[in-house]
Amino acid sequence: MNMCVGDILIITGNSNTTLVDNICKNLGIEKVDCEVKTFSDGEISIDIGETVRGKDVFLIQSTSSPVNNNLMECLILLDALKRASAGRINAVIPYYGYARQDRKTRAREPITAKLVADLLTVAGADRVLTMDLHAGQIQGYFNIPVDHLTAVPYLAKYFKEIVNNPKEGKKRDFVVVSPDLGGVTRTRNFANELNLPIAIIEKRRPKANVSEVMNIIGDIEGKNCILIDDIVDTAGTICQAAKALVDHGAEEVYGCATHGVLSGPAIDRIEKSVMEKFIITDTIDTEKKLIGSKIEVVSVAPLFANAIKRINANTSVSEMFDKR
Repeated sequence: MNMCVGDILIITGNSNTTLVDNICKNLGIEKVDCEVKTFSDGEISIDIGETVRGKDVFLIQSTSSPVNNNLMECLILLDALKRASAGRINAVIPYYGYARQDRKTRAREPITAKLVADLLTVAGADRVLTMDLHAGQIQGYFNIPVDHLTAVPYLAKYFKEIVNNPKEGKKRDFVVVSPDLGGVTRTRNFANELNLPIAIIEKRRPKANVSEVMNIIGDIEGKNCILIDDIVDTAGTICQAAKALVDHGAEEVYGCATHGVLSGPAIDRIEKSVMEKFIITDTIDTEKKLIGSKIEVVSVAPLFANAIKRINANTSVSEMFDKR
């Protein structure tokens, strides 16, 4: 395994330049001059403006919408860095696209999470740094080291003031709610940060981007709820979950998620939902979206900057999340 310790170089495509600029600001360095363009037929062309030979290069590129363009930019940049003799190539993928197809649930179904892992490795990545994968086992799809960060402490920090401050002089009881059975571990970790109990929504998903609430496990009547998820795409699931909580006696409902894909009717749904606020991180660029009054963004740039410094120095990344 390449244990390069050298100058940090930050390079990026077009997926999320705002996050990259904030990471560079936290690191106190400038990103590499790199021009990513397309030929008239849509093929991607890149021009890296400085030498990367022997350097510890961090390519930061979320594979968010337009997913296929951003993924191809990432792969082509990796190939260019490998052929330019970079000392170590670290693929920093704040949002790992194609992760929701992580296993076969029916015949003739692809496992795209594994396919993307293979593509990144073959293209030249020596290491992957990512955040809140849709399923933790995706780390096992790689034959190279994977550092898996979580935004849970940052999201929990946002809610500490809301949870700890009484409203109109009244103590408010909160409960953290998982919108499905698969998110219980994430919900428990979030609840532990705030010392709160949890509840779980049992649902079924008859088809992609469609869910039906079947049951609520736990005590939410008369309480304020915080829904937490990893990815919010069309927002149908989380908005439906919020309504179900209110219908079952919850008072105020808040929502949060690491990755705000916010495709299709998502923003309009959130604005019209019963949620008081919906919090996301900046793993996906929201600069070009009219995200509305209910949606707020928490930056995870300091977290990625800290991880990059630790990887460069070959020190522990997991210590960032150890309880002091």
